[in-house]
Amino acid sequence: MRRFALIVLLMVLAAPEGALSVQPDEMLKDPALETRARDLSRELRCMVCQNQSIDDSEAPLARDLRLLVRERLTNGDSDQQVLDFLVSRYGAFVLLKPPLEWHTLLLWGLPPAAVIAGITSLIVMARRRKTAARDTEVLSQEEEQRLSTLVDTAARKH
Repeated sequence: MRRFALIVLLMVLAAPEGALSVQPDEMLKDPALETRARDLSRELRCMVCQNQSIDDSEAPLARDLRLLVRERLTNGDSDQQVLDFLVSRYGAFVLLKPPLEWHTLLLWGLPPAAVIAGITSLIVMARRRKTAARDTEVLSQEEEQRLSTLVDTAARKH
C-alpha cells in the first residue's frame, strides 16, 4: 500500500504543472499557429499570478490574453507584432524576460541589488561580532571576588 501511495505521489509531482491551463476551446485548428501561440504564451507574464506565464496560469485574465494572442495570430500578425501590441497595451512587465532598457532597469537591477545588500549586511554583522568578541575584557581578580561575594549573598537570601 505504501509503494502504491508513493508511486501515485511521484506521478502527481512529475505531471506537467500547467497542462490544464490551456483549454481545448482555446486551441487553434492549425497546428503551426497553435505552436506559435503556445511559444508566445510562454513568453508572456500573467498579470494576476506574476510569476507564471499565461500558458501556465488558470487566471481569467491569462485566458483572455491567450485568446487575444491566438486572435492576433489568425489575423496574420507576426510573433513580434503580437508582442509589441501586448507591450504597448500592458507595458514591458507583461514580458517574462523584459528587454534591458533605461525604464526596465529596476526590473533587472533590483534582484541583484537585493542579493548584494544581503551579502554585505551578513559580512558587516560577522565583522561586528568578531570585533565585539575580541573587545570583551576579562575581569580582574578583585572584580571576580566581588562578583562571587554578590552571587553568594543572593543565593543565601533565596
